[in-house]
Amino acid sequence: MAIKINRMPFKETFLEFYSKVKLSIEDGTFAKLTLAKTIGNSQLMNVYVRPIMDEEVLKLELKFKFQQEELFEIHSIDSAFSRLLEFINNPFLSAILFTTEFDLTYKLNKKRTVSVMEQFPSFTHASPVILEYFYSTNNTKPFK
Repeated sequence: MAIKINRMPFKETFLEFYSKVKLSIEDGTFAKLTLAKTIGNSQLMNVYVRPIMDEEVLKLELKFKFQQEELFEIHSIDSAFSRLLEFINNPFLSAILFTTEFDLTYKLNKKRTVSVMEQFPSFTHASPVILEYFYSTNNTKPFK
């Protein structure tokens, strides 16, 4: 389990973290992504990210979980980064990438120092949408 502590601005470190998200989608190991641990008493409790097929294009659905409701947005894999970045540090202090190879936790502490920690995977299977996408585009299983 590696821990990496970085003093770069969180935008740069989140870009690095998000590159791992994109890589896990590309290699077929992505299970899900969650933004959690809010600052203070926020109405927005979590953001859940999962892959979907939209008009035969692989995209990401962002589910905004509020105390009383849920809202959904659909984004390209690249445009989802900017939308998620808006919520890092306000109100969320952590993001967790779940893959079949590892879990990767991105955390901001009170001093807004970033730590990234890799742990053993919580999931043994990638998202069914990712698997279906690989089967339909490559006629093969994901690489890993």
